[in-house]
Amino acid sequence: MAKAPDSTAVADTEQEGADTAVGVRRPPAPVAPRASRGFPSAVSRTGRVSGLDGLRTFAVALVIVHHVEPDVLPGGAVAVDVFFTISGFVITRLLIAEYVRRGGISLMSFYRRRWLRLVPALLALCAVCVLLASTTSLWGFDGSLQAAGLSAVFLTNVVRAMEPGAYSDLTSPLAHTWSLGVEEQFYLLWPLALLFLLRRFRARTVLLSTAALCVLPLLWRCVLWTPEAAHRIYNGTDTRADQLLAGALVAVALARLRSDDPRLDLLRTWSARLAWPSLALLALIAWQVPVTEDLGVWTATWYTVGILAVAALSATLVTALELRPENRLSRLLALTPLAWVGRNLSYGIYLWHYPVVRLLASLGVQEGRLAATVVLTLLMALLSYYAIERPFLRRARVARARGPVPAAATA
Repeated sequence: MAKAPDSTAVADTEQEGADTAVGVRRPPAPVAPRASRGFPSAVSRTGRVSGLDGLRTFAVALVIVHHVEPDVLPGGAVAVDVFFTISGFVITRLLIAEYVRRGGISLMSFYRRRWLRLVPALLALCAVCVLLASTTSLWGFDGSLQAAGLSAVFLTNVVRAMEPGAYSDLTSPLAHTWSLGVEEQFYLLWPLALLFLLRRFRARTVLLSTAALCVLPLLWRCVLWTPEAAHRIYNGTDTRADQLLAGALVAVALARLRSDDPRLDLLRTWSARLAWPSLALLALIAWQVPVTEDLGVWTATWYTVGILAVAALSATLVTALELRPENRLSRLLALTPLAWVGRNLSYGIYLWHYPVVRLLASLGVQEGRLAATVVLTLLMALLSYYAIERPFLRRARVARARGPVPAAATA
């Protein structure tokens, strides 16, 4: 299963970076000189990147086509890799910026904002699925009560990782929420680890430590790999963490470099040169490579080295879109319709598309199924955004604007 970002993934994680809300002006926070040492660009690199929003739209389109017409895009699940990397990048740069501005990170405020961003819309989806299961005979929603319980506490990925054979029906109606579990478990652990690194070590050591952490999941996958461990590797947070950490590594690296640093020019040049090839390779994988099927040696390579390789491609794209907003790819992805959908609807599209697929399949819809899925999913995403997500996002921003300015990190 692939995921749109809650963002990572996937979901629009960048929403929490807004400094102001409607009718609320955020008071300036004092800069902590000691905290800012080593991260001179952290605060300046917190604005929206419209190209990333457009990339979300591109990726969520792959997700929908993959689930409706898997023969057309057998490798469309690669979109989850892209979303994980985006999520790791956005979350990390926001955390570092808060540390630099305030001299600490309010972890409870961070977790509260994550809850307001993700959970209300997810609970609404779970409620609808349970209602359909209890009031209709639609086979696509059988077992929704158990699936909803697992999804609501972000444990779908854990259950799927423990199933050695074919996936059971335990999570089927909401199986796509496995990636939300991966991201939420990462969000629970990574801020703690990052805060520890920021408070104990210099910026260079933080960067090297993040890079080292990117390698550990690869080594762990190599230890775990057998064909029977495919579900364990595909759904595990520990085995997919390098894709989120790749985005985190980009955020740490860019926060360390001043605008006049020659290394930044080098990154800007090479990320721009490699952006189109990276996007082309990701598209080729989506088009030609059935990453969730058993293909012998190729599958072993994919489930070990391939996951990190795709994370590197995704990180290259993220770097180029951040540093080169004026180039052709950035301007294409930043087109208003693409950026608006990615910014506001990507999470809702991801949440609703898979239940819509199951609904149409239960009703026996064959002709025009892809078009029907797109239309109905967009309608549900719009309803979710305006009726649920937007009001809760406003509450999160108000709380962020009015919250106390901590002198040190709080847990």
